[in-house]
Amino acid sequence: MHSPLAHLVADEIRRAILDGRYEPGARLVEDRLARDFQVSRIPVREALRALATEGLVEVLPRRGAAVASLSSDVAREMVEVRAALEGLNARLAARRREPDLLEAIQDVLTKGNAATAGKLDQLNSLNAEFHDLLARAGRNSILGDLMRSLRDRTDMLFPRLNREQARKTWDEHAAILQAVIAGDADLAELLAERHVVSAAAFIAQHTPTASDAKK
Repeated sequence: MHSPLAHLVADEIRRAILDGRYEPGARLVEDRLARDFQVSRIPVREALRALATEGLVEVLPRRGAAVASLSSDVAREMVEVRAALEGLNARLAARRREPDLLEAIQDVLTKGNAATAGKLDQLNSLNAEFHDLLARAGRNSILGDLMRSLRDRTDMLFPRLNREQARKTWDEHAAILQAVIAGDADLAELLAERHVVSAAAFIAQHTPTASDAKK
């Protein structure tokens, strides 16, 4: 994307997909999006192409664009890769233990714990902030870019959490951070992998398999 306007449109569409406002399979009509965002079709078209490279949008011949739909087979494969990357990053973060970043992560953790008892609608942004800061703590830019891209694709699989699931998620965040602070690289890696895999169990129960889709 070369246009700043296309970047803004892509950010808004991405946020709508990850928030569940645009559901998997939903058509993304250029004219309608252009009206919604009060722009021409050109930045909308550029935004949709960029989101297609991220795996969030499918551009179909003669049918236009739609929010990507993922089978449980693809979802499982994506989660397996994300778990491995998150585990490696947590290991690196535990080795490097940069005080400023760990303090910032702890601050987000405190806000997340408070939100689980209050406003659950804050948790999506806080969760993204937690993982972004943890990625920075790993101090590997290549790994961070891979994780960010894959996180966007896997986050569209996860529904909004109820209070019990949110509490479990943030307890897992706390355990990962504690292992990182302690410098226990093996434990940090294990907990980070388990954190992602535990979400996969929910996906497996609620996403149709590829074979189901053919029935």
